Amino acid sequence: MAYVITNACIDETDKSCIEECPVDCIYEGDRMMYIQPDECVECGRCEPVCPVISIFHEEDVPEERRAFVEINREFFAEIGSPGGARKVGPRGSDHPVVAAWDKAAER
Repeated sequence: MAYVITNACIDETDKSCIEECPVDCIYEGDRMMYIQPDECVECGRCEPVCPVISIFHEEDVPEERRAFVEINREFFAEIGSPGGARKVGPRGSDHPVVAAWDKAAER
């Protein structure tokens, strides 16, 4: 199990979670952040600093956001577990669901 970042993070620019993560497992996509599930040590330090309430422990993700458990996993299909976000920097791309996400439709 790991922490998961969900749709409230899309198009947000606050990176408090990255600064708080002691193992550097939060990677930056083009529109949102993603937690590498194999690198997450489940410390929970990212969750309370998230200003948009987007981060949940995998077991606590609300039903309407459950798809983001797989979206976070699938984001790492190509890069695997590089051992730290600072090593790879911003990815400049997102999971296809996030890339196509319409924030206006949420309202």
